[in-house]
Amino acid sequence: MTPSPLLFLLLLGLVGAQAPVDLRTAAAMAAGLCKTRPTDIVFIVDSSRSVRPSEFEQVKVFLAKVIEGLDVGPNATRVGVVNYASRVKNEVSLKTHRTKAGLVKAVTKIEPLSTGTMTGLAIQFALNVAFSEGEGARVKSPDISKVAIIVTDGRPQDNIKDVAQRARDAGIEIFAIGVGRVDMSTLRQMASDPLDDHVDYVESYSVIEKLTKKFQEAFCVSDLCATGDHDCEQVCISSPGSYKCACKEGFTLMDNGRSCSACSNSATDVVFLIDGSKSVRPENFELVKKWINQIVDKLDVSDSKAHVGLVQYSSLVRQEFPLGRYNNKKDLKDAVKKMAYMERGTMTGQALRYMTENSFNPSQGARPGVAKVGIVFTDGRSQDYIGDAAKKAKENGFKMYAVGVGNAVEDELKEIASEPTGEHYFYTADFKAMTQIAKKLQINICQDEDPCECDSLVKFQKKVEDALQALTKKYILFNK
Repeated sequence: MTPSPLLFLLLLGLVGAQAPVDLRTAAAMAAGLCKTRPTDIVFIVDSSRSVRPSEFEQVKVFLAKVIEGLDVGPNATRVGVVNYASRVKNEVSLKTHRTKAGLVKAVTKIEPLSTGTMTGLAIQFALNVAFSEGEGARVKSPDISKVAIIVTDGRPQDNIKDVAQRARDAGIEIFAIGVGRVDMSTLRQMASDPLDDHVDYVESYSVIEKLTKKFQEAFCVSDLCATGDHDCEQVCISSPGSYKCACKEGFTLMDNGRSCSACSNSATDVVFLIDGSKSVRPENFELVKKWINQIVDKLDVSDSKAHVGLVQYSSLVRQEFPLGRYNNKKDLKDAVKKMAYMERGTMTGQALRYMTENSFNPSQGARPGVAKVGIVFTDGRSQDYIGDAAKKAKENGFKMYAVGVGNAVEDELKEIASEPTGEHYFYTADFKAMTQIAKKLQINICQDEDPCECDSLVKFQKKVEDALQALTKKYILFNK
């Protein structure tokens, strides 16, 4: 049974976002989220008389299993097979078979030549013929890999050092597999660097299959869009080992190559109102600052577009910086990082009054005629009355979002949030649950009568979700 992509995410979580590549690759393979980079692969197989017919059958099984793990196709991986002994025979050219089934069937029909061991001649044939455009090889390009996999069990009867060097110089990556009484020094002369990755040895043909997984993983490139290893706001377009971001219809990709904006001339004043009470705890407060900066990354911060202000509160209220002080992301994010944790109580009502009366005042940098957005973050019940202040903020036309974690009270979040409340508040006991809740919400601060009043917080829900997902990967929760 093939694991689902959902199970892959669990596997990826278990091995960790910073796990070694082989573990992450194994998880991708298990979930069927593995593709192969466009590659021209030629197997160069020794069928000299020292290779018994039964052993040659085991080599063909090995080839077939490696092929099964490849993304075979004219625009993906093309496979050829060169059979050699004293002479060389092109059994399968790169242009012949475009499907796995066709390739595997062709491999099963290959017969051993049962003469000498002219490995150098075989490499020269691969360089001149098998990897030629006439036989289906693609034009040399940084996007197309050229790989030769040599399987041999003996000492070559000709020179291999020089011809192998010419092949490597031509951009062909060479893997050398030795079996039984093979001469190890000749394997090292043929293989590409680093030798530890390109030279393999097995005691006999009966165990050559154990190398199958290595070569499947060697050519596996995870689909980063499918695995979620990307930071695109709306649309992720996959390519082998990479991706690019795009936007839905009606949106424009911003300069950072990740975020999308509904209008090119958007302008918004955004104020974060952050709970710095003692229940948050210092280590979690650092995470809150990272969360703020991940949202800042999504904004089009500039003198004419998004302005951001930051207010922290506990028993008192402290303005960290007003709107418009920082008009580029670097300075803004640096200022957020420097915010010192206040501790003490949770006077959310007092903080809301401060935001309404001061933060969005022109004397504090607010711009007349520009959309106003308040983002309130809290982790507990307010120790004062919030009703009047929350009502006043909305009456003033501020678009209010309420984000609660842990012991935050949902009724208070709803009281703070703009209508419809179901689209303007978030609550979760921890980050993982929050990402699930966020998927159900649609947040939009566009003016219905004039769509070009949209600002760079359009679809704020998705931005919050992205920021939280990044933290979730690190297994960091708000613990109470």
